[in-house]
Amino acid sequence: MDDIGTLYIVATPLGNLEDITLRAINTLKSVDSIACEDTRRASILLRHIGISGKKLISYHAFNEAKAIASILTLLENCLDVAVITDAGTPAISDPGFALVRRAYELPAKVIPVPGPSAVTAALSVCPLPVHNFFFAGFLPHKKGRKSKLEFLASIDSTIVFYESPHRIMKLLSEIDTYFSGSQVFIAREVTKLHEEYLCGTPSEMIERFTGEKAKGEFVVVVYPKAK
Repeated sequence: MDDIGTLYIVATPLGNLEDITLRAINTLKSVDSIACEDTRRASILLRHIGISGKKLISYHAFNEAKAIASILTLLENCLDVAVITDAGTPAISDPGFALVRRAYELPAKVIPVPGPSAVTAALSVCPLPVHNFFFAGFLPHKKGRKSKLEFLASIDSTIVFYESPHRIMKLLSEIDTYFSGSQVFIAREVTKLHEEYLCGTPSEMIERFTGEKAKGEFVVVVYPKAK
């Protein structure tokens, strides 16, 4: 392993750039290259923390195989690489898992640099019971969506979803159907300018967003056995 580079999985701010950790800054300064979803967004963060001239590698869901090959080559040449996403912790409903798996096969060191995560941020201010929760992430858009919802409704646990503004009404309607009697907590635009936290029944949340063009990413927490 000493003859191979280290892969750092670096968490970056969800919105507020002040949330980046000192260790994340030092790691991003020290590595040879940074793999990121969007080089433009990454450049904004890097300028904010005083980093310039760093080699950036575009790494997202649509070029994953090619990007992984490039990153592995760097690691094999004893160069260190940091992975960041547009926001939060890589590999949590974001690119990263396939790269981590391949890096272990080299074998290379894979080191986490912990920090912001939308799911933990939302759960920390959730007024519903979250001592036991199942993270479902994003549901399939079409195939397998119904069966996934049926499975999740059968679990004796709080369920956590990620959802986009384009599908939030659809998800809330499905929660109303599959999680009858549940309570819902919504965290929207976490740490950003228009962040919002709401709690109520699925029908109340549907009413809240009806007629509104929803914006921002959503964390939706469902407590299925509300009293």
